[in-house]
Amino acid sequence: MTQRGRAGARPGGRPGGRRTQPDTRSTPLAPRIDLTAARARLREVVEPVVTKAGYDLEDLTLSRAGRRFVVRVLIDADGGIGLDDVAVVSREISEALDTADEQGGELLSGEYQLEVGSPGVDRPLTEPRHWRRNVGRLVAVNGVTGRVLSTSDSGVTLEVDGAPREVAWADLGAGKVQIEFKRMDEADFGDEDETDDLDDDDDDHEGEGEE
Repeated sequence: MTQRGRAGARPGGRPGGRRTQPDTRSTPLAPRIDLTAARARLREVVEPVVTKAGYDLEDLTLSRAGRRFVVRVLIDADGGIGLDDVAVVSREISEALDTADEQGGELLSGEYQLEVGSPGVDRPLTEPRHWRRNVGRLVAVNGVTGRVLSTSDSGVTLEVDGAPREVAWADLGAGKVQIEFKRMDEADFGDEDETDDLDDDDDDHEGEGEE
């Protein structure tokens, strides 16, 4: 997860500078603000940036961490998100927040830290795009467990107990991806390499003792 932030003036030091002496005073808390309203303002700035970059804004949270705020942004796309993608979007969001501050006043009063990343497998499947991006995975939903075979405009097709079952979007609850361990019959124990090594040894021994 990439982290970006706006440095604020530290007590007894230069803005953004590193303290050379330990600060024995208690860490001041972030200014009191309406977090719900501030989150809405942040989303108005962040979501267009994410959409323009070709990604979906999956979540945006705002919390306090001592004397600073923490803005966490989760993005996703078909095919997944790479570290380079996260770095690019993080930089663009940071620039957009700075521009918004300059044009209309601070979105957040005080220092903040921006964290941009992608959702983990524990993220609930609540939107059609979530299901589409998990075709082939084992999912638990509505009290049953099945593998996602396909998605369509009408719903999802799951394989349950070896048979396909179509479920309409309106009847789907929040799905959860199930972690699967590699099956024994799919495991690679390196038999081929060992056989090749034995064959090579046999070839070497065949030539011993021959004039």
